[in-house]
Amino acid sequence: MDPFSFDPARLEALTFDVFGTVVDWHGGVVREGRRLARGRGLKVDWSAFANAWRAKYAPSMDRVRRGELAWTRIDDLHRMSLEETLQEFGIGSFTEEEKARLNLAWHRLDPWPDAVKGLRRLKKRYIVATLSNGNVRLLVDMAKRAGLPWDCIFSAEIFRRYKRDPEVYLGAIDMLGLKPHQVMMVAAHQDDLRAAHAVGMPTAFVRRPLEYGDPKKKDLTPEPVFDLVVDSLEELAGRLGA
Repeated sequence: MDPFSFDPARLEALTFDVFGTVVDWHGGVVREGRRLARGRGLKVDWSAFANAWRAKYAPSMDRVRRGELAWTRIDDLHRMSLEETLQEFGIGSFTEEEKARLNLAWHRLDPWPDAVKGLRRLKKRYIVATLSNGNVRLLVDMAKRAGLPWDCIFSAEIFRRYKRDPEVYLGAIDMLGLKPHQVMMVAAHQDDLRAAHAVGMPTAFVRRPLEYGDPKKKDLTPEPVFDLVVDSLEELAGRLGA
């Protein structure tokens, strides 16, 4: 059988992108920024702030890939990007403790309303695991707070490579003792899914129109190569018979 042909009966595990796919990073950063700014008279568009901070995410990982930075976990890349974003928005009044708290907002993100129920359904039939660029402690803290029922946590930190490097996908598959066609990648980001497809994984695109706070900022048109396209993790569970 063609290993690239999708057969749900062969699936044994699902790996999930986390930021934007399972949890609402935008809403979490906006909430934390507003809390810290309360009573200070700051006039900040926290939605724009969150998106500007997030926009530095991929370029910061590219600096590691190019060798400009040694291996650096996401918490530390986030902190470097936070300093730049605070400067861009003219915010100079936060203490070091407050900046550290804002940086750890990524550990305290809320799940999308469908996420926990969908994961619980999928977990009854499949191994469910993160496959995220977030570092291990970040993903553990997030899961404990949000009640995300992962069977295991795969982080780029384990492989010291970032998605969309193939070593991350293949490393997780190997640690599960499975073959690429047995592990589905689930993500709200099309470049993530393209990279997973390239190593032989089936793919599920989850539409998250509010990832950036405004549906106009999100491309929801899926590429034909994706095996499933859904609007929630509960829908995904239903499509897979879980």
